[in-house]
Amino acid sequence: MKHSVCYLFLLSLLGLTTLSAQQFQLDSVGYFRNQGVDVMAFDDIYPEGHQGGVSLIMHGNRVATNGDIRLEPTPGQWQPVPIQRDRKADIAANTITAQLSYPDSSRHLTGFNPMIYPDLQFNYTVKVKAEGGSIVVTVDLDRPIPKEFIGKVGFNFELFPGALFGKPWIMDAKSGIFPRQANGPTFAEAANNDRIGHFNPNPKADVDQLEGHRHEYSPIVADDIVAEPYAVGKRFVANPNDPYNKYTIESQGTELKLYDGRMNHNNGWFVLRSEIPAGAVKEAVKWVITPNVVSDWLYKPVIQTSQLGYHPKQTKTAVIELDSRDNRPLQPALYKITGQGEKQVASHAGEKWNKQFLRYNYLKFDFTDVKEEGLYQVHYGDAVSSVFRIAGDVYDRGAWQPVLEYFLPVQMCHMRVNEKYRVWHDLCHEDDARMAPVNFNHIDGYAQGASTLTKFKPGDIVPGLNIGGWHDAGDFDLRVESQAGEAYILALAYESFGTNYDATSIDHATHITEIHQPDGKADMLQQVENGALTVVGAYRALGRLYRGIICNDLRQYVLLGDAGAMTDGVKGNADDRWVFTEDNPNRELTTAAELAAISRVLKGFNDTLSTQSLEAARELFKATKTTPGSEAAKAHAATELFITTGEKEYSDYLLSKTDFITENIDRTGWFIGRAEKKLGNTAFTNAILEALKGYRASLDEQGAETPYGIPYRPRIWGAGWDIQELGYEYYFLHTGYSDIFSAEFIYNSLNFILGCHPGLNTASFASGVGTKSAIPGYGANRADWSYIPGGVISGTALIRPDFPELLEFPFLWQQTEYVLGGGSSHYMFLVLAAQQLLNKD
Repeated sequence: MKHSVCYLFLLSLLGLTTLSAQQFQLDSVGYFRNQGVDVMAFDDIYPEGHQGGVSLIMHGNRVATNGDIRLEPTPGQWQPVPIQRDRKADIAANTITAQLSYPDSSRHLTGFNPMIYPDLQFNYTVKVKAEGGSIVVTVDLDRPIPKEFIGKVGFNFELFPGALFGKPWIMDAKSGIFPRQANGPTFAEAANNDRIGHFNPNPKADVDQLEGHRHEYSPIVADDIVAEPYAVGKRFVANPNDPYNKYTIESQGTELKLYDGRMNHNNGWFVLRSEIPAGAVKEAVKWVITPNVVSDWLYKPVIQTSQLGYHPKQTKTAVIELDSRDNRPLQPALYKITGQGEKQVASHAGEKWNKQFLRYNYLKFDFTDVKEEGLYQVHYGDAVSSVFRIAGDVYDRGAWQPVLEYFLPVQMCHMRVNEKYRVWHDLCHEDDARMAPVNFNHIDGYAQGASTLTKFKPGDIVPGLNIGGWHDAGDFDLRVESQAGEAYILALAYESFGTNYDATSIDHATHITEIHQPDGKADMLQQVENGALTVVGAYRALGRLYRGIICNDLRQYVLLGDAGAMTDGVKGNADDRWVFTEDNPNRELTTAAELAAISRVLKGFNDTLSTQSLEAARELFKATKTTPGSEAAKAHAATELFITTGEKEYSDYLLSKTDFITENIDRTGWFIGRAEKKLGNTAFTNAILEALKGYRASLDEQGAETPYGIPYRPRIWGAGWDIQELGYEYYFLHTGYSDIFSAEFIYNSLNFILGCHPGLNTASFASGVGTKSAIPGYGANRADWSYIPGGVISGTALIRPDFPELLEFPFLWQQTEYVLGGGSSHYMFLVLAAQQLLNKD
């Protein structure tokens, strides 16, 4: 008995030691760590995208974010956000302190997406301090909140809904289950927009236009009708039955309220909130956040491979992502899967990645020597990769084809898009478009200057705009760079690979697209034509390029559903979309380059449109004034025009700009090579070759930054699109100068997109491609948690400073949105490039 008591006493001491060791500590990277739990504070500054304020990461998953003062119980992307003025991390004091203010006058009725700030000004400090196993958040104001805004201003903490559906919560003595859909009842109150501030002496946005019809729902108003809170109390516990995701929040003052943000916005999150009490200044809000820390938790190894597989001839490397504390002496192995079971075919220690990269350690496992066709899987301890193929036909079917078979047809504007029983969307936007107002700051980056720059007056119907084009990404606008850019990439793909694939019927006369109904025409050329129809048609109607065509109303912009429901199809009424113009030399010259290439591939397919494309390219090259930021675009235009026409005007221009081209070879190298071969000028060739050798060294340095062999430099958005574009451009460097540029960058870029990328989620960024792919996606059908095959997302984003994240969630545009102008077409180009290069012998 005595020995048992001593044993229990020792166990209790061990337990106390473990508990005392579980303390949060601010580290040199800039966030609080406690074994498998991290708390970031004001490192990210993108609250409208659910990246900002105080964030909580538990055992490998971000569970809550945007801990900050907001002016509504459940704000969305259109509501006012504060301006962050300062952030200080004090390791000795174990605190992070942020200074913020309302309003941010730089966003009031102006900017990329204008916001409407109420007549409210105050400064505040958020102090985040580690105290043992808890994080204490304290908010101090510089003045009391005016009485008319009491109940409006509060500290919000957004809880990620995708991980909470069906999970329990407790608030004091009350409990509940997080629901799959938002549930009533609601309550109504006066909106902040009833008291609009005057913080911008020259506002370009129109309040009435932003608000729409106030008697109806308006996305820019988030506080007139709000869901009743699920619970009110002082102590909230999320996931009380799950040690890996349980956290407790106690308010030492004002009450906690649990709201459902999806009542106001379909893409909303759950919100835990404390309102600022009347008269409060010092410690207006004080929360104690206590996450449960599983003391022996280690991040499970993540084996990252191509979800599609590998050609026998290509380099094959799995990247294994490990907890920085994981020192287990495990050895990766490759297994072949046969009808008789699994058989180990390769195993070795792998190569440790010894450079600093994100928060993890990395191990590279090369199995290039395995060339036998079949199904394979990489094992590392208890972790396994997805099943993938090694096969000579790995890129031949269901790899690039979904882009042409599904994504591009589904995105087509001014068409009805059918797929057998299914209607992807009905005939849309037949009433395009009216001339936009002048001196006007619209949404999504659209703005019109003091003139329409055309013969049309604001409100005039501009004819000929209701044909061609693709809906851009998760919304429905037609931006010139996405339309011309998409058609250009497709044109170069057709030139490079001669792709005559036909799976779709497209008839612009009847406005009908039929997926999986061949019509005897090359789909790729039909899609080039589709892009040229809108760009060239608008150019001829307006006498210049359009900036783009976009809906005139915010309620239309956030449409989740059939594109045909946006407008009534009748020209000249209030629901018509607007066409914008701009004076933008860089974009105009880039479009000239693109149209010159488009004209080449359309010759013999649509000769009239080919001629019109070339005419527009010539005119843009001649008329557009070169500015300091547009020299590379001018060289690009001269290159494509020279390749198309062979005319001396363009070759002379290129030769005259030798110094600029070579000094900026990182921007010009990928396109100049095709002209250099045709020019046959020895001095020019020698100058280009010398510059390219230096650029190769720079690319090698960039590729060595990560274990993936390519640079990964995300800002807010995932870096997938940039990586694809780099691989696409690199193809032309390799095919033009294979003695300088090997093909590895192309394969590395493609493998990254197909699943060999950082983070827990190893899905292929190409929806519907590979064993596991990006589903759901931020496309037109995102409200149904669905996807569009062949759509390619931007991919794994960075939660600053070092957490890679790709959530399975349809409403984070910076991670899962599809896009035109390169997103899917660059991916398709890379697959076709790999197929060509690996099969050429």
